[in-house]
Amino acid sequence: MDKILVVDDERNVHYSFRRVLGNEYEIVSAFSGTDALQQLAAAAPQLVLMDVRMPGRDGLDTLQEIKRLYPELPVIMMTAFVSAETAIRSTTLSAEDYLVKPFDIDSLKQLIATTLQRCKPQPPSADTKRLSPESSTFPILGESRPMQEVYKIVGKSAARDVTVLITGESGTGKELIARALHTYSGRVQGPFLAINCAAIPDTLLESELFGSERGAFSGAVEARPGKFELAHNGTLFLDEIGDMPLLLQSKLLRVLQEREIYRLGAREPRRVDVRIIAATNQEPETLIRAGRFREDLYYRLNVVRITLPPLRERGEDILLLAEHFLQVHRRADLQSLTESAREKLLSYSWPGNVRELENVIAQAVLTARGHWISAEDIALNQIALHSSASPPEGSSPCGTTIEELFHHQAGNVFATAERLLITTALTRSRHNQVQAARLLGISRNVLRERMKRYRL
Repeated sequence: MDKILVVDDERNVHYSFRRVLGNEYEIVSAFSGTDALQQLAAAAPQLVLMDVRMPGRDGLDTLQEIKRLYPELPVIMMTAFVSAETAIRSTTLSAEDYLVKPFDIDSLKQLIATTLQRCKPQPPSADTKRLSPESSTFPILGESRPMQEVYKIVGKSAARDVTVLITGESGTGKELIARALHTYSGRVQGPFLAINCAAIPDTLLESELFGSERGAFSGAVEARPGKFELAHNGTLFLDEIGDMPLLLQSKLLRVLQEREIYRLGAREPRRVDVRIIAATNQEPETLIRAGRFREDLYYRLNVVRITLPPLRERGEDILLLAEHFLQVHRRADLQSLTESAREKLLSYSWPGNVRELENVIAQAVLTARGHWISAEDIALNQIALHSSASPPEGSSPCGTTIEELFHHQAGNVFATAERLLITTALTRSRHNQVQAARLLGISRNVLRERMKRYRL
């Protein structure tokens, strides 16, 4: 019978695991990080289930030591308190998975069985390198399941030094993810430089990227390095790569292949050691079919793909982010958001995503007249959802008129409206599926199928 070491400072957690898993596995208990390291040597478990937050040596520090001593031993991290830093660090330190309490028992059992089948513990290795930048805070906020999946991909790919393509709508935080990849990589001591390919005229973009020699063009009175040289031994983030001219795309492809650049006007190449992270708010496959993006460059960039979810698919993160932006733009006399203000934020579809949410909160802070931000202080671009009144004639129940839905979501109106309805019902019912199904007038089974379809 396989042994599972459960590491948690709460005794009721150990009792629960014995009840759920005791018939299939031998459960060994440890109540601290130090205790866990001792139990590893004494009990030789095949799998570790460990809480992130514990007094003394915490779960991440213990994970790092376990991976130093037993690099092949699978460890599944657990937490009730979600943060981007702990999720990314867990996967950077090679945790098998990162679970948020409470979790589905059947899914946990399946994960344990799959992990044990794939992984076999190996003897201790004294020379395994530790992997973890010592950052204490991180600016990415989000506790929703879609963001948890993003954190896992970031953690697994950050230290591999591979090229990454980040896709997602405008305002979803693509540069923050790029900075996270840099922060948790072996290049963290090197520079992180970002350039927006859509914000610089085509005639200037080449010199911005590759630099220029003196006399290369009118006004070039001295030699100047480009972003590639300045980012040497670090990371270069190419935002809105889909807007890069085709001629420059071919030159970028050569840089990725040869790891050298030519300054404008230069005869000799210069070697560069730069990790490329690219991002676009357009679908690369659509750009390729339209002849606006090179297919060979796409395959070079798309080694790892991270797709950021829009804010409308991150329902429980909206208020978390709103409170954060309230702190950022705080006035001394302001307390927080009223319940009606919170409902108004939750009922909106956020076409501008996180960037729009920050702008709305910043404006509300300026215009609020009392100690609380009310619904009237929140200026949105669409009609808010009011639960106490029927929607006006010709409007959708998702907080926007039908004409606006067709304007913003042409070709995908039904799915967008259905997803918004389900997200709003789940938020209003505090994720009670029975109540949410009753609000929507559908069965719970239908609701669960739709939640799976839209990854809610």
